[in-house]
Amino acid sequence: MQDVLVVGIAGGTGSGKTTFAKAVMSKLEGKATFIAHDSYYRAHDNMPYEERAKLNYDHPDAYETDLLVHHLEELKAGRSIEVPTYDFSQHNRVPQTTTVTPSPIILVEGIMVLADERLRNLMDIKVFVDVDADIRILRRLKRDVEERGRSVQSVMDQYLATVRPMHYLFVEPSKIFANIVIPATYTNDVAQDVLLSYINNR
Repeated sequence: MQDVLVVGIAGGTGSGKTTFAKAVMSKLEGKATFIAHDSYYRAHDNMPYEERAKLNYDHPDAYETDLLVHHLEELKAGRSIEVPTYDFSQHNRVPQTTTVTPSPIILVEGIMVLADERLRNLMDIKVFVDVDADIRILRRLKRDVEERGRSVQSVMDQYLATVRPMHYLFVEPSKIFANIVIPATYTNDVAQDVLLSYINNR
């Protein structure tokens, strides 16, 4: 297979990084694959729901990053992978997986993708979507209630207990590794054009 370009897109929860990544992907005319780090949250099949709900999902150890690293290596080598499926309403993986086939460009997105050196070493360009905390928490609240079956109180409790402190401990410091820092809105056309120009030149 031809050389594969890996683009890492990080940022705090609710920063709009997924929306940004998918907007870029839509302009790549079928040449790109999108992978979310959130799909690689660890399975906790032997733990009751009440205990799973109390876990810290904003720490690097919450992810099976070893598997994501392996999957990126497989895609770069021209081999298909089976991406896990995570059910946020149950705080656990489900048995189904999604087959992802190799493509010339891989967009890998998540709050921690720049915090792990192994992932960074696989990336050709690293992007950090930088948005104020008040905007991010409002977006997260809306998303988790509407899309992930969460209650408002549970989102607030989790934000104060783990999301905010882990952001300043792990996510924010990873910004120094970014090649591009985007003060993004959901439609930052200039930033999209900059990234697309780099990809096309490569």
